[in-house]
Amino acid sequence: MKPLKEATHDKHKEAERMLFNTKMFKGELSVEQYTKYLLSQLEIFSTIEENFEMPHNGLRRKEAVMKDLKGMGVRQLEISDPATLNYTTYLRGLSQEDINPHIYLNYLAIMFGGQMMKKNTPGPGNMYDFDNMMESMQSVRNIQKDEWADEVNRGFDFMIDIFKELEKCIN
Repeated sequence: MKPLKEATHDKHKEAERMLFNTKMFKGELSVEQYTKYLLSQLEIFSTIEENFEMPHNGLRRKEAVMKDLKGMGVRQLEISDPATLNYTTYLRGLSQEDINPHIYLNYLAIMFGGQMMKKNTPGPGNMYDFDNMMESMQSVRNIQKDEWADEVNRGFDFMIDIFKELEKCIN
């Protein structure tokens, strides 16, 4: 069995290279475009945090995203894109054990990749600020399994669909 990072490399690269992600990395998103991304993230984090136990409380992002949205003047917190709704519906059907690969995917992505994004995105960037970052990261690493590869790749497929949906607001 391949190590998790190696087994998920191709999907990770595909997600990273999505037009929306590259524009976000370059600081080329408008406030409106970034708001749509944050609303999607809020829905994902809310679904996970309201329905499952977290390996560490320092991972929680829901309140930080809400603070970012509020800081950007967003009052309407309704998500309507079908890709995010498909992913969150899928997540709600998982067991505690099966949610862990999605915690790995979604929270460590913000923790690591997000540090590069933070300086290039509109708004305060609270989503990228973790209390006890090392402890939070280690809590996920402590439960991480190479057997998660299929489920992490499934999560990447959902995220790729979300990025495709978000790209509609760019074109």
